[in-house]
Amino acid sequence: MGITSHDVARLAGVSQPTVSRALRDDPRVSQATREKVKRAAQALNYVPSEAGRTLSTRATRRVGVIVTDLTNPFYPHVIAPLHDELSSLGYRMMLITERSDEAVAEEKLLDQSMDGVVLATATTDSRLPAQLERRGMPYVFLNRDTGRAGDFASVVDNEGGGRLVARELVALGHRRIAGVFGAANTTTGRERELGFRLALAEAGVGLPESRVVRGAFEYDTGYRALPALLGAGEAPTAVFCGNDVVAIGVLNAALAAGVKVPDDLTVIGFDDLPMASWEVFRLTTVRHDLRELSRQAARLLVRRIAKDVDPAGERLVLPTEFVPRATHARAR
Repeated sequence: MGITSHDVARLAGVSQPTVSRALRDDPRVSQATREKVKRAAQALNYVPSEAGRTLSTRATRRVGVIVTDLTNPFYPHVIAPLHDELSSLGYRMMLITERSDEAVAEEKLLDQSMDGVVLATATTDSRLPAQLERRGMPYVFLNRDTGRAGDFASVVDNEGGGRLVARELVALGHRRIAGVFGAANTTTGRERELGFRLALAEAGVGLPESRVVRGAFEYDTGYRALPALLGAGEAPTAVFCGNDVVAIGVLNAALAAGVKVPDDLTVIGFDDLPMASWEVFRLTTVRHDLRELSRQAARLLVRRIAKDVDPAGERLVLPTEFVPRATHARAR
């Protein structure tokens, strides 16, 4: 027979359950005991059995992460820290990619192969959260949620970020302002637009629908939007984009159309992806902590799995800040 956890327990001078907890880095076990158990396991070349652990605890220590748009540069920057945080908490991450939440087969998530799920690209009309809730599968939202009471989510102050941009544009003297916002069935799209509109209205500046485009948070949305905005009456002097990827699409469309940024057109994004600071873009944008957004979601899910949460829901909101670079200027 192979080496078992009982052998490790005898060598370390502890109980078998203590071995299991120590090898999971359970904080209830002291650091000294954890190190003693790990030395014993290493000396015996003991490798914990995931199958045995699952049978004894009814936990798989696996978490599913659903992402429906891996082509968007935003998601690699949140998935990597999510993986690292889950790993530090003793969980393995399984990435599930489909074209939409509706395409994710319920059986994939409810076959007892996972302890919980992170929903990273949820829409407000998705039926998946209700299915998970009905079947008792713990889940949290990352970046987007449903906007309803009772959500467990790690999100950004999207409305506040939209307000920051509007106030900056008004202070720069812009009055012909356009918006290229995210899809209406996403909380990130809705909330950023709402905050932007409210702050403009407070300043007495309108945002007519003729200067508004909504679409997916992707490059093509921005690239196609700018020609339409330029051709719809008096051209805007500033454009607020739903995220940095959309803004980069607008920047390239401006270059193709011979529109100078920022002399002729101010362009502002949202998220502050690492590429936003590249010299080729130097994009003015709204920043939030991408890594903490993911770490917060991982910790919340693990607490929900352990039933250590407020049953009424927990919506953890990260602050935003305006980041001035080279794509904004005073109105002319």
